[in-house]
Amino acid sequence: MPSLRRAVTDVILPVLDEARALPWVLTRMPPAHRPIVVDNGSRDGSAEVARAHGALVIDEPTRGFGAACWTGLRAATAEVVCFMDADASLDPLELPRVSSRVLDGDAELVLGARVADRGAWPAHARAANRLLARELRRRSGAPLTDLGPMRAARRTALLDLGIADRRFGWPLEMVLRAAAAGWRIDEVAVSYRPRVGRSKVTGTVRGTARAVSDMARVLA
Repeated sequence: MPSLRRAVTDVILPVLDEARALPWVLTRMPPAHRPIVVDNGSRDGSAEVARAHGALVIDEPTRGFGAACWTGLRAATAEVVCFMDADASLDPLELPRVSSRVLDGDAELVLGARVADRGAWPAHARAANRLLARELRRRSGAPLTDLGPMRAARRTALLDLGIADRRFGWPLEMVLRAAAAGWRIDEVAVSYRPRVGRSKVTGTVRGTARAVSDMARVLA
């Protein structure tokens, strides 16, 4: 397959009150990676901050991580799209390590496996992720150690997967549907830093439990 390395890659950033983190994230966006910020009901001026830093901003009033990702995916126009959290826990400068595997035709879906700095990953969230990754390997056969939030795939292929979840089950359903469709799935190591601000998911046991519940529903 011919390389598409010169193509612009769209980077979808679901956002809910990330005004403090966005300047760092957006100023570190690598060349040929266009940020699409999907504002999921922020009250801290996240959308204005994102626009001031050159991002395309789209509003998605329906709350839900999957809803924001789906809206961003439909708004994207590039051949390859990436997804990543906008809380400064992931470094945008590492996006090419993930997207290049898809651009060069080495895999259809690539996830960033997080190598966590001290204090970046609460124990309860790490344990939940480990269990999900094990179940994911069993069901999909994909050699994954992490259900990583930094990932890349081809836009039209993702649309064709028909991902239905609009909450926290979106990342898991994407991998399961990709595996069922026979995609080559791989992962590369990426750094994972303490996030800016409080996480809506891993920052609390309740948030983690809600995410696990959504993913359990997808598995069922």
